[in-house]
Amino acid sequence: MLRILLVGVALVVGAAALPSVSAARDMVAFPSSVEPGTIVIDMRHRELFFVVDEGVAIRYSIAVPKSSEEWSGSATIIGKYVNPDWAPPWIVKRDHPELPDLIRGGAPNNPMGVRALTLSRFQVAIHGTTKRMRASIGSAASYGCIRMLNEDVIDLFDRVSVGTPVIMRP
Repeated sequence: MLRILLVGVALVVGAAALPSVSAARDMVAFPSSVEPGTIVIDMRHRELFFVVDEGVAIRYSIAVPKSSEEWSGSATIIGKYVNPDWAPPWIVKRDHPELPDLIRGGAPNNPMGVRALTLSRFQVAIHGTTKRMRASIGSAASYGCIRMLNEDVIDLFDRVSVGTPVIMRP
């Protein structure tokens, strides 16, 4: 009972110390030994958590890699980009040869959406999405990347920095 009370207090204190959280994401109890400032991706439940305090995280719904492209382990954010250009990796181009070699940032068909956080894994990022691909959130759909709603990736982008640790759990 004391633990539940402490988590409740942490949620209130954590929420008061943070910018407002929209209805697209939730402040949740996060029972883990993960350090605040860490991103934890739960592939099975298709959720991304940004740990904001001991026992408290912001939960976002995401799309995760499809079965042939999943990964697990640790990574680090190595870059932050606003309206990034996108060049399809060779594996995407192989499966979708109709794609152009480059889609400029801000284009409505750019699958990176409005923000991208590149990771220390080959050609993997946490990024936004297109209007057409919004329905993929909650599914296993990508070639290794973590896909978020644009409004959620903007919120996360503003909270993290280069060097932020990322943990992908199966």
